[in-house]
Amino acid sequence: MKRAKARKATTREVGVDEVLPEYDFHRARPNKYASRYAQASIVVTLDPDVAAVFPGTREANDALRALAGLIRRHQVRRPSPRSA
Repeated sequence: MKRAKARKATTREVGVDEVLPEYDFHRARPNKYASRYAQASIVVTLDPDVAAVFPGTREANDALRALAGLIRRHQVRRPSPRSA
């Protein structure tokens, strides 16, 4: 039986922007879903019980816009320092 030669461990400094040698990205592909989120949209994850109430994105946005309008209308307005 032959013994396999042990590899000599080499340590070297790795820069902040450098990928470690043990990561292999030669078969990596671009994310095919990235373009969906590139248009300056904000992704919010809803809990399953809340998401079950809304059949789609449009309905969730409509409900949030209505709620935001109510919140804006009922905010307490403070008098400006000049009028006091």
